[in-house]
Amino acid sequence: MFLNLLQAYNEGHSQFLSNLTTSEAFLMVIIVGIAGMIVQWRLRSVVSKYSQVPMPTGLTGAEIAEKMLRYNGVNDVRITHVGGYLSDHYDPRNKTVNLSDEVYHGRSITAAAIACHECGHALQHAQGYAPLRMRSALVPLVQFSSQAASWLIIIGLIMTASSGSQILCWIGVGLMCLSALFSIITLPVEYNASDRALAWLEQSGLLFGEELEGAKISLRWAARTYLVAALSAIASILYYVALINGRRRD
Repeated sequence: MFLNLLQAYNEGHSQFLSNLTTSEAFLMVIIVGIAGMIVQWRLRSVVSKYSQVPMPTGLTGAEIAEKMLRYNGVNDVRITHVGGYLSDHYDPRNKTVNLSDEVYHGRSITAAAIACHECGHALQHAQGYAPLRMRSALVPLVQFSSQAASWLIIIGLIMTASSGSQILCWIGVGLMCLSALFSIITLPVEYNASDRALAWLEQSGLLFGEELEGAKISLRWAARTYLVAALSAIASILYYVALINGRRRD
């Protein structure tokens, strides 16, 4: 019975993909793209708002990041600053928490939330958090696949028109699936880092009440950018699958 249900489930998905038209898939891409712009706009608005709310302690983002790392026993990670807007990131290769100027020197709720979020990644690395390890392992593969996928599909579509062979198209789609997998694995990594940041800010007593809620709102909207990125990757795959199936029917 279970095998029959599984077969029906797979057949249903196969039928969905084969019946999906290029225009329908393209509409998905457009909708996700619009959602992405809305999320980015909202994120900038939230960041701007809470950048005007000072930390009760007056500590900078760099100082708070240092406190969070040392409190959790992480002593081999350096805090540095980098240029750019919202360019903050943790680099596991050299164990550095890289904070933008606004966060590194900032004394706002936004600066504290972002600094602690990046420290959350450092804690994940120190504790061997499985999704982070998986994402790091995929980085070199994704760097190749993201560059090669579109070219393989384009060349494959040309070959389909002349010889009918679609093998390159499907290899390209496979590489796109690898990038989509990377985006999906990124979701628990980012949400977990935010959870660690908020838990420590509350536990340490640095933020509470409305200030803590402001940090939560900032990190929620930042996490939604990764959700939209994952949806965008999936929508792009569906578009190319519909395009390839359409060429086959033609």
